[in-house]
Amino acid sequence: MNMPPALDYDYAHKSALQMIDLVYKIQEESNGQFQIVTNRQELENCLDNQTMAGVLHLEGAEPILANLDNLPFFYEKGMRSLGITWSRPNVFGFGVPFAYPSTPDIGPGLTDAGKDLVRRCDKLGILIDLAHLNEKGFWDVAELSSAPLASTHTAACNLVPKARNLIDEQLKAIQETNGVAGVIFSVNDLEGGKRPKKDTPITSIINHIRYIANLIGPEHVAFGSDFDGTRIPSELGDVSGYPKLVQLLEEAGFTHKEQEKICYQNWIRVLKETWKS
Repeated sequence: MNMPPALDYDYAHKSALQMIDLVYKIQEESNGQFQIVTNRQELENCLDNQTMAGVLHLEGAEPILANLDNLPFFYEKGMRSLGITWSRPNVFGFGVPFAYPSTPDIGPGLTDAGKDLVRRCDKLGILIDLAHLNEKGFWDVAELSSAPLASTHTAACNLVPKARNLIDEQLKAIQETNGVAGVIFSVNDLEGGKRPKKDTPITSIINHIRYIANLIGPEHVAFGSDFDGTRIPSELGDVSGYPKLVQLLEEAGFTHKEQEKICYQNWIRVLKETWKS
């Protein structure tokens, strides 16, 4: 698929504000059952009280000005996670197209504005999501950031050579920074070839988790989902299908402690190590 064109700033900014307003409305109407968390203590409180916790995230930094003047505004709004790109270029960097067979080594690294963005996010304690970013941009973030490296929804390029998936060297860099790779549930990234016409078994998710765990350890792999962004195996369906994945983890030989890490503990660790407050 060809790369989509760059997104208009005014459109992106307006859309982001509308969605942020919506998520706060959901929080307000949840009667305390859902909370947007912005620091470690709020996250801990939600876990202790079994409250659904949400992290405000932008997938693609198009709503942010190139000079970063409105980055503090989004931080004050509660944004604590940011993907520099989706699969399109922007003023900060270059996303990867949905290419197969391919590696993520497509295009140049971060722009000067993108490098400034990483430095500012590092200072504020905003998690940088490396999903959809090309390989050269990945290495720029690795050089500039002191936080754990994280890719929220990806897969192993050595199993499926797609531009969206991470090569072994990238996965090892995630391990070295005590970061995490979230395995995507998309049928398009879990199997090779063009977009699969037949459904993908959920064992494909476990195959990528097992590969990454064998390479860099179960402390650095997790569920990555992408429920609202792609085609999910029908056998999994929605979040109610998670127990099936947990059962498959057990059948694959993961211990109970390793299952807990993959299910939630690895993400909690990375958020706590990234957020400054």
